[in-house]
Amino acid sequence: MSGIAFWPPAASEVAAGVDAIVIAMLAISGAIVLLVAALLLGFAIRYRRGSAARRGELPELIQKEVEVGWTAATAFLAMFLFAWASIAVLGGQRGDPDALEIHILARQWMWKARHPDGAREIDALHLPRGEPVRLVMRSEDVIHSFYVPSFRLKQDVLPGRMTQLSLKPTQTGEFPLFCAEYCGTLHSRMLGKVVVMEPEDYARWRAAQPQADDLAREGRALFESVGCSGCHAPASRVHAPELRGLYGRQVALADGSVRRADEAYLRDSILQPRRDIAAGYEPVMPPFAGILGEGELQAILAYLMSMPARGASPGEPRNMSSEP
Repeated sequence: MSGIAFWPPAASEVAAGVDAIVIAMLAISGAIVLLVAALLLGFAIRYRRGSAARRGELPELIQKEVEVGWTAATAFLAMFLFAWASIAVLGGQRGDPDALEIHILARQWMWKARHPDGAREIDALHLPRGEPVRLVMRSEDVIHSFYVPSFRLKQDVLPGRMTQLSLKPTQTGEFPLFCAEYCGTLHSRMLGKVVVMEPEDYARWRAAQPQADDLAREGRALFESVGCSGCHAPASRVHAPELRGLYGRQVALADGSVRRADEAYLRDSILQPRRDIAAGYEPVMPPFAGILGEGELQAILAYLMSMPARGASPGEPRNMSSEP
């Protein structure tokens, strides 16, 4: 080793901004510590036992000015840091409609990645440098947390819910991937690596991987094999809701309320179909809780979320990152 690395490399678009915030907070905290230490030492010397320093209560006006000023300065500083951090971190999470979408499935104790053409990885993730990437993540069992220190990004991965992470790698190389949430006895071994490559090298790497159906096409096959198409197909005799273009729409429910057909609604409609019944339909769909595994559910959701509205080209799955 040439030395001790006190700071991981900045390898993503938001890393420099996060570093600036951390350095500013360290500087501010250090200045406050030095100020308090100096005042403490100065007062200890000035008002030591036997000194001739004048003692007594301060005028009430001075006490109020000091308290109000200190409180106002602290509140202003906290709001400034909060706004700065929000702009730096959340600003980098704006979805790019052309982002490379990769699905991540976490389980005890490994990371599984699936690329758009069906290429799969375990405990590794290959990315192109300089291109926007959108990670769509789910957990198969407990709460995990996807953390790459060199990217300065961390996102919890939850069971029963889809979370997303947008990033743009800016530096090639291998960077460690950790689970930052205690997830069981082998939590410390839930390690991986993110390999950032030049775009042309990444294209060659993907071309060399075993090809398979992408997640949406796999979901379509599963949708048909478990019998969903028997009721939701346009030619079906069963009166069931139309699924084309459903994702992202507002759905009127039987109780008079309206709910947006987001990922959570689609998941609930599969696992607990009698929870939110669409207006004009009978609650005849059986629940699939305990029948579909998390990986199978992820594939079906990807298929439903990629289905274009009626009239659009059915052969072109829509990019989920372009949805509101």
